[in-house]
Amino acid sequence: MCFLETGFHQTGVRDIAARAGVSLGNLYNHFPGKHDVLLEIARLERQELDPFIALLEKDGPAPKRFGKFVGVYAKYLAAPENVILTIEITSEAIRKDDLGELFWKNRAALVAALTRLLQRGVENGDFNLPTSPEEAAHMVLELIEGRAYHSVLGEAKMRKLLPGLKAFLSAAIGAKAR
Repeated sequence: MCFLETGFHQTGVRDIAARAGVSLGNLYNHFPGKHDVLLEIARLERQELDPFIALLEKDGPAPKRFGKFVGVYAKYLAAPENVILTIEITSEAIRKDDLGELFWKNRAALVAALTRLLQRGVENGDFNLPTSPEEAAHMVLELIEGRAYHSVLGEAKMRKLLPGLKAFLSAAIGAKAR
């Protein structure tokens, strides 16, 4: 919450301890510094991604799985706290290799699951990708993330952006109507 309210660099370890309702010494027993708090957030993010990965890996028609994923992942990302925390963490992850590596591993797991779904769709004749499934997976995630950021910045709420996002992504992956 401290990172959300005031940003990573404006937050001190004392702020974190006070917000958590623990002594400074107790916080230091678990986290040597606020960078270590971010490392723990990266570990927790992996758990938050598990339901999305499970959705992508679930049996069923690839277009249906894809559409469902785009909808739920976009809504998840468009929560203001997720956008703010992502921006705060991303800027620090660029500066700190250990943090960047953890977040990249999280993203790689999501990309891998989406890649497998796209590949399955290609093999079943449901998708006609203009690029490799892995490259398409990266682009899909980047577009969803971008629209989530815009929805929080006030362009429009995600519920208004979602139909266009789904239609554009379906066209981009060459999804065939059934």
